[in-house]
Amino acid sequence: MRHFLAIFVAAICVCTAHPQASAEPPGFKSLAIGDAAPEFKLPGVDGKEYTLRSFAKARLLLVVFTCNHCPTAQAYESRIAKLHADYLDQGVALVAISPNDPQAVRLDELGYTDLGDSFEDMKLRAKERKFAFPYLYDGDKQQAAQAYGVVATPQVFLFDQDRKLRYVGRVDDSDVKAVTSHDTRNALDALLAGKPVPVEKTRVFGCSTKWSEKREDARKSLEKWDQEKVELASLDETGVAKLAKNESDKFLLISVWATWCGPCVAELPELTTINRMYRGRNFQLVTLSMDEPEEKEAALKVLREKHVASLNYVSAVATRDKLADSLDKEWDGPIPYTLLIAPGGKIVYRKSGPIDALALRRAIVDVLGRTYASRPTK
Repeated sequence: MRHFLAIFVAAICVCTAHPQASAEPPGFKSLAIGDAAPEFKLPGVDGKEYTLRSFAKARLLLVVFTCNHCPTAQAYESRIAKLHADYLDQGVALVAISPNDPQAVRLDELGYTDLGDSFEDMKLRAKERKFAFPYLYDGDKQQAAQAYGVVATPQVFLFDQDRKLRYVGRVDDSDVKAVTSHDTRNALDALLAGKPVPVEKTRVFGCSTKWSEKREDARKSLEKWDQEKVELASLDETGVAKLAKNESDKFLLISVWATWCGPCVAELPELTTINRMYRGRNFQLVTLSMDEPEEKEAALKVLREKHVASLNYVSAVATRDKLADSLDKEWDGPIPYTLLIAPGGKIVYRKSGPIDALALRRAIVDVLGRTYASRPTK
């Protein structure tokens, strides 16, 4: 039952994450067993350009459509890498292709990742994960995704020496639970042994392909979020101390800032983006202004201009020393100052000075978890 539930939850990402999430372009059709591998010409994260002919010498060709942001795709990254390593010497070429239009991905669909699906983000993921196989970008025109008929990430297409499709579907039957059916490996082993593939087609689970038709939905979501109410309340010394203890069940990202601090104001839009990415999980952004009480309206004006719809406070603590002692005794005083506090009060990340947005997102997603089965670290 638990295994079925995991598959069901993953399927939600494919079918019901949003009404337009699985809308397919006109004329969309998935490849059928026996169909020839469609041609493609795509850039790789290694600076090279790849076509179908780039893999002409391979005995078998395994095309894996995957992406950066999807929790299921991330759960399979190490297994895809192992497929490449295990079968490379047997004449199997593996190529990964990202089918998603990065502009069609909503911010609230990025709650399990530190990176989006842009070509530049793909380069970062490939470098971090040390991908030894080609990772190609199809997000601009999505011609390969349409030609192959990609419904979700990850999805596997296995072609024989004549480049006829012999297997299509999932890597295996479970992204985060114990695997009971190694479907892609079974298909590879059969073809390499000169035998028929035992199961030629399996259902896929993961995140639906983000077609360009969804760009308008992503744009409207930003407009909607920009209309969210932004408020600012005062917080005294007792309130700051309670905030630091974090008796909630959420990870608190606390940003200490002020209107007179240029770097503080400059990073507010990035904090707003981070808030929109992760607030659907057990995460909460908190801003704490060091402006004087009489400057409260000026601080509120800036927060509204930057659309910071989070828990916003202005310090009502008598002195800066008392504020620092109440929030974090290791804080030397300069701002911006950023803390990530786990439920129970443990500080799991701190940064004095302007944030590194990628480093901060990685710190957040590392504790929240990158897959549906992840359990936050307290």
